[in-house]
Amino acid sequence: MPGKRTIARLLVANRGEIALRVMRTCREMGIEPVAVYGNGEESAPHVRYADDAWRLRDSAGLPYLDIQGVVEAARAARVDAIHPGYGFLAENAEFARALDVAGILFVGPSAEAIASMGDKVEARRIATAAGLRPVPGTTEPVRTVEEAIAAARATGYPVAVKAAGGGGGRGFRVARGEQDLAGAFHGSSGEAERYFSNPEVYLERYLEHPRHIEVQVMADTHGNVVALGERDCSIQRRHQKLVEETPSPAVAPDIRAKLLEASRDLARSVDYVGAGTVEYLLDASGDFYFLEMNTRIQVEHTITEMVTGIDLVREQIAVATGEPLSVSEADVFPRGWAIECRINAEDAGRDFAPAPGRIGTYSEPGGFGVRVDGALGQGDEIQPRYDSLIAKLVAWGRSREEAILRMTRALGDFSIGGVPTTIPFHQRVMRHPEFRAGRATTTFLVEYPEVLPSPAEPDRSPAFGEDADAMPLSLVVEVNGRRFETSVRGLPAGRAPGPETKRKRTRRAGRADSGAAASGDDLVSPIHGTVIGINVAPGDQVEAGQVICVVEAMKMENELAAHKAGTIASMPLEPGASVSIGQVVATITS
Repeated sequence: MPGKRTIARLLVANRGEIALRVMRTCREMGIEPVAVYGNGEESAPHVRYADDAWRLRDSAGLPYLDIQGVVEAARAARVDAIHPGYGFLAENAEFARALDVAGILFVGPSAEAIASMGDKVEARRIATAAGLRPVPGTTEPVRTVEEAIAAARATGYPVAVKAAGGGGGRGFRVARGEQDLAGAFHGSSGEAERYFSNPEVYLERYLEHPRHIEVQVMADTHGNVVALGERDCSIQRRHQKLVEETPSPAVAPDIRAKLLEASRDLARSVDYVGAGTVEYLLDASGDFYFLEMNTRIQVEHTITEMVTGIDLVREQIAVATGEPLSVSEADVFPRGWAIECRINAEDAGRDFAPAPGRIGTYSEPGGFGVRVDGALGQGDEIQPRYDSLIAKLVAWGRSREEAILRMTRALGDFSIGGVPTTIPFHQRVMRHPEFRAGRATTTFLVEYPEVLPSPAEPDRSPAFGEDADAMPLSLVVEVNGRRFETSVRGLPAGRAPGPETKRKRTRRAGRADSGAAASGDDLVSPIHGTVIGINVAPGDQVEAGQVICVVEAMKMENELAAHKAGTIASMPLEPGASVSIGQVVATITS
């Protein structure tokens, strides 16, 4: 058993709301939180909140994915430990090994546990050995379309093609027949390579109308493993969660006991330490099937905290230092019901199209039983290269009905200007009879499209910062990569706005075209992003609704479809090209 270690300074290798979430717990524990940041984030909320902040070096991809860059920043900042948050490097075994070599404590499981659960095919084998039942599928990666076809014939359609080295909805495609399999295979493999640097995929039987259930586990170095109840994450778009609740209205007490026992058994089988989540599909008969284990804190950990009263991040940090868990299984008494709605900068009326931009007005709800985990506010920018999450809204109630009513009220009190958000969508979900009855499955959005609101209208309200003369001037400076903030006093009244203010105005004006989809023969992009696939060529005949190209924006792939039938007269873009809102992606003549 490793000896106890002390943490005086902890670097959060992440950004946004999870970085703030971890830093707040650090402050409560007497630990100095340290931030890292990339270009354009010098004044981001998580950077402003931290005791110290260091710029990550420029790299070809996202700076938060640069293992050596993060290690260099940690050494320069002289930290004792790193918390990875979720996403980015949180489930990267090589990152955990690099920190071990550098003598920096990793707040997470061992590299071996991350690797064993990170390989989804290997995880299925381990789960089977631990007594769990995976969704029927392949036990080895499939490397060609021909292998996939043979495997699908044995498994039966529909099948899900899934990334072997990742999760979170990335690299996930469904083939309902053999005619769909080649496209699903290439789409899944390509996305898996882009996001996880691993193109390997495997096949699972795609279950119709299941519930997506996950169990929160915590484990320490003293052999203690605790399961803290289940969460229902069935309402999803593109296989990514939108609404979560605990407990699940679909899980009976006897099924719950089996789920918790299976999750503890799996954690023990890999000597797990820290916070983890075991994910399952639950069918209408009450049978459940193992999907995967996420070796990190989850986005939706908040609702488990609300019903148990346990700070999961605090447990993570304490366990990493060698402390035992502060609770045993007998101490866990979930009380009431909690619901989380992910408030994203997306236009649900346009198939949840990402909507990067600058937030105008911003006012959070409050009151008894309401929690908001966010990291953005008035004037902050939602960058297109990161995900679209603005905040997580959580409501607790003594009963499910009370939690729904409180969430409905809180959504009505949440005001965000400048960008479209998912608030109108969530309001419709909370009122929908199938959701209120507790019957929502993973096909909820397909079965009940009436929960999708109309496309958002362009926000014509004044942009934040347009009255720049009235704003105090502050400066951010860096010395050898370390961030300092200072202010300038004594400037003459009526000083003209500087370049940053003008740049803000330009960005805001550009959002006026965000609602465009087509103009005559021209199909135009409704989003900023990068073209990652083109499905047609000049001269091709297309039908209305046929996919023309795929644009990646804010970590999501978006299919742009033909607005009418006709002939492709021109395709001015190529794979890898950047595209902006309102830019022509194809011209279709009748």
